[in-house]
Parts: sequence; structure tokens; C-alpha cells
Amino acid sequence: MKRRVSVIWKGNGADGTGHMTTQSKAINQMPYSFKSRFENEDGELGTNPEELIVSALAGCFNMKLAFVLNENNYHPNELDTNAVLAFEEGVITKIEMDLKASIPDINPDKFNTLAEEAKQNCPISGVLKCDILLKASLV
Repeated sequence: MKRRVSVIWKGNGADGTGHMTTQSKAINQMPYSFKSRFENEDGELGTNPEELIVSALAGCFNMKLAFVLNENNYHPNELDTNAVLAFEEGVITKIEMDLKASIPDINPDKFNTLAEEAKQNCPISGVLKCDILLKASLV
């Protein structure tokens, strides 16, 4: 499997702009800029590399956990993961994931073991060099 993206940047770092398009077109000419990366607290349209990384990790983790659960004869109703990426002095230092899961007939110890296994073996977490912290709870 190979996945392709097209990313174009025009101008300098502080006032240039760009856009990203994914092969699937789920992201299609999504703008990004210095503001959307470093100052966009008001939710203006635009993304940034860190937002895409943390989205990729949370999405990959949820899917990996679903597979791990299925391999152990558990069938989740819902896996709801919120994630926060910390970017400090030009470095991604950590990602904190908060999982709330609805899984019938699983005990908390088994759930925590399987969630940790999924976190350790998710393909995206394998390429990240930062701490990945997981808080997991059953609802």
C-alpha cells in the first residue's frame, strides 16, 4: 500500500501560504499557513502538520484497538479518543490520548492491557519519537 499527498507552499515562512491534497481527496486543497500552524486558536479554516499527525495517531490507534479487541473476542460499540499534541520550542514532545470506550463484557484490567497493546503496536505510534501517554476508561 502506498498513500500519496500533494503539498504546495508559496512564499516565505511567516507570511507564505500553502495547501494540501490527499490521494483520497478527503483533504482537498486544505489551506495551511503560519497562522493556521502557530496562531489559529479561533478555528479559522486551515490545518497544520501537527494537527494531521495527532489525527493520524488517534485514528490509527482506534482502528488498531478495534482489531486487537476482535482478536480477543471483544466487539466494541464505540472507541472515542481525544488527543492533544504538545509542540514546544520546535519539537513535538508528547501526545496525550484520552480514550473512552464502550465494550460489552470486558473487565477493566483486560481492557487496559489491550489498549496499551494497541498503543504500542499502532503503525503511526511506531514512527513517532515523542512520548505517547494513554488514559483509557470504560463508559
